[in-house]
Amino acid sequence: MQLTIAGQAVEAAPGEPMAEVLGKALSKKKLKEVVAVRACGRLFDVSAALPAECADVAPVFESDPEGLEVIRHSAAHLMAEAVKKLFPEAKVTIGPAIESGFYYDFDYERPFTPEDLEAIEKEMVRLAGADAPFTCRVVKKDEAKKLFAAKGEDYKLEIMDDLGGDEFSIYTNGGFVDLCRGPHVPSAGRIKAFKLLSVAGAYWRGDSDKKMLQRIYGTAFASPKELKQHLERIEEAKRRDHRKLGTQLDLFSFSEEAGAGMVIWHPRGGLLRTILEDFERKEHLKRGYAIVQGPQILKRELWERSGHYANYRENMYFTEIEEQAYGIKPMNCLSHMLIYKSRVRSYRDLPLRFFELGVVHRHERTGVLHGLLRVRQFTQDDAHILCRPDQLQEEILGVVHFVQDVMNLFGFEFEARISTRPEKSIGSDEDWERATNALMNALSAGGFPYEINAGDGAFYGPKIDIVIKDALDRRWQCATIQCDFTLPDRFDLTYVGEDGEKHRPVMLHRVILGSLERFIGVLIEHVAGAFPTWLAPVQAKILTVTDAQAEHAHSVLAALRARGVRVEADLRNEKLGYKVREAQLEKIPYMLVIGDKEVEAGGVNVRTRGGDNLGFKTIAEAAEMILADTAEPFKRGGMSYSFAAGAC
Repeated sequence: MQLTIAGQAVEAAPGEPMAEVLGKALSKKKLKEVVAVRACGRLFDVSAALPAECADVAPVFESDPEGLEVIRHSAAHLMAEAVKKLFPEAKVTIGPAIESGFYYDFDYERPFTPEDLEAIEKEMVRLAGADAPFTCRVVKKDEAKKLFAAKGEDYKLEIMDDLGGDEFSIYTNGGFVDLCRGPHVPSAGRIKAFKLLSVAGAYWRGDSDKKMLQRIYGTAFASPKELKQHLERIEEAKRRDHRKLGTQLDLFSFSEEAGAGMVIWHPRGGLLRTILEDFERKEHLKRGYAIVQGPQILKRELWERSGHYANYRENMYFTEIEEQAYGIKPMNCLSHMLIYKSRVRSYRDLPLRFFELGVVHRHERTGVLHGLLRVRQFTQDDAHILCRPDQLQEEILGVVHFVQDVMNLFGFEFEARISTRPEKSIGSDEDWERATNALMNALSAGGFPYEINAGDGAFYGPKIDIVIKDALDRRWQCATIQCDFTLPDRFDLTYVGEDGEKHRPVMLHRVILGSLERFIGVLIEHVAGAFPTWLAPVQAKILTVTDAQAEHAHSVLAALRARGVRVEADLRNEKLGYKVREAQLEKIPYMLVIGDKEVEAGGVNVRTRGGDNLGFKTIAEAAEMILADTAEPFKRGGMSYSFAAGAC
């Protein structure tokens, strides 16, 4: 049979080793960079035999995304081999590659310590140096079960029972044998750059009723240079951690007395939220949204009708009032549909866009809570657009362009994914197909590329997920647009058409920033706490050299506040250098220094948080400079900075 590999035509026979087939088209140098082979639409080991009637054969290099995944999966096996060498009593469970590296879960009598991780990593280095091959063989289920039963690996027996089937592939590297579908690198020496990062508890199968295991996380790359760059990004991420900066900037805190996952906003954090919320209100009003507000709790019957009770109740909180059950809202759509139903709607009324900065509550397990990024109470910039089917594409694109404007303002690049029907869902196949096609067609019409994220839609409809990329090249899902034909039907939402008959509207559920808490957490890490001047809770801080300048400082404070600058004064009897360093740690954009010369000249000496000394400015000049800096990002994006928070 004839194949085309790397642009070259080669002759090969079914059953021929893949390595030999690739060697006919690749140089010895390039062949050494191959870690797997893609054939017949799936990945194979380099040592595997060429499948019959398989014309599409392509090498997978270590620099390819798929190649990196193979390296990381192999590194997980190498780590498991090292653990079993050092801790023979440990039982192995699962060890997949993940987006940023790999992990393996172990059942061991005690938690692994940092010293254990060092020893495991050292053993991995030794094993990689031994360069034992990864070999695969397919065995019958009975043989596989005998093999792992003899080793006391109970978890592998459970996995085989759950998977079913009569045959299983088993990989061996060195003295370690594992149940795995592969593929893996040809030999352990191909795992050249790895690092163990941390250890954490993890329930078997993610079930809190099952045993707590020890999960060791690591990462691996094709080269030491890439590993070094990644570890440097990890260190930078630690410096940018929003929980650390939230304390340093005095924005928010958490308290066990208040309860896990509940954010307590301090004055500066509260002001930051207010600025962000006022910005959102202005931008929504400008785009034709009506501001609404629904109750925090609604009768359980409503949640049953919507499908939330059957499909989402494990994420909800419930309470009872006078023997009537109520659900605390995890989202705002029900109230918005009730507003729509409050009167007869005509085709001329549509589209209707209802916007609410709605506080919602969701039951999150303690183990997944993470600062502002995962909380139990949060505010969504939630809106629901009810429109005619013929208006759907325009409305979807309107939301995408809204997201584009806002993300450009904050300096985020973004990409789109369409998440399709999950297993647990409501609605007809026809409605799901109509909704999915509407999202795809809108993105295509707008020239926005997208990927398919199969099975991750909402239970009532497919969605566009907007994934933003931060300064450390990490991805965060924030904005979403969900297309819903099902809930309007369940709540009997109608409009009177041009023909005088009743018709069913379509509903778009959408957020722009998503959870304000989560977005603020992401933004803190993106800008390392140095908010743009328009968003900074404190835009300027007045610093006196001695007590003699206090009176002038008070007059400057009042004058700047009157001009709409958010300003504070540090009048403490401390050294100026100390005050400047504190203001820089607080990431305040401008420091206005007042000494005797500034008092005499009636102005301030301006410094920036970046360390630039801009020299003497009159009070009016300082105010104009700060306000111009505040407005600049909006001018650049063709927007206007005119919302109320600017005068806080």
